[in-house]
Amino acid sequence: MSDAKPSRRQEYAEATRRAIVDAARKLFAERGYFSTRVEDIAAEARVAPATVYAVAGGKQALLSTLIDTWTGDPIVVETLSNIDRVSDSEAIIRELASASRTMREAYVDVIRVMLATAPHDEAIAEQERGATDYYRDCISSIAERLVGLGELRPGVEMAEVVDVLWFFFGYASYFTLHEDNHWSYERAERWLADQAVVTLLQDRAPRRMDTGT
Repeated sequence: MSDAKPSRRQEYAEATRRAIVDAARKLFAERGYFSTRVEDIAAEARVAPATVYAVAGGKQALLSTLIDTWTGDPIVVETLSNIDRVSDSEAIIRELASASRTMREAYVDVIRVMLATAPHDEAIAEQERGATDYYRDCISSIAERLVGLGELRPGVEMAEVVDVLWFFFGYASYFTLHEDNHWSYERAERWLADQAVVTLLQDRAPRRMDTGT
């Protein structure tokens, strides 16, 4: 692998691309995907509209890039790797809770735009299905690990574990607890982890309701 430093032209090109992606993310979150024009992104990034198309491929490609950035975040692989080394079921669930909270805090704007846009744009809908399948596949691998440890409640099988983990750590839970109920992300993470532990694992008593922010 070459250790050569990027040229000034390459650095400028990357800085321009980054500015366009950041501008799109900001405007999509503020105005929504369909109310944001390429001209708006160009003005925010301080480039010509033609540059947005040439460098980033336009609005749809920009949203696709943001979704890829979210699903490709290194924390996904790191979390799965950490879970592979853990032999305690409760610790695994809390690791998942922590990772899902971190990802939600970092990418809530991207997730919201994707979910709002997908019903009205087939290309984004296809990417949303791919992102969701990938997310559920990761949860399935965690569920398989939990099944293998033998600490689940009697009668709880693999498919139910996946569904329960998705209920607590999929898209909807943090929207409800953080945005609708105004809980802090920390409080939401603790509560979701506690409920998942009690729901799935044997001999776990419910904890007292956390009323902190």
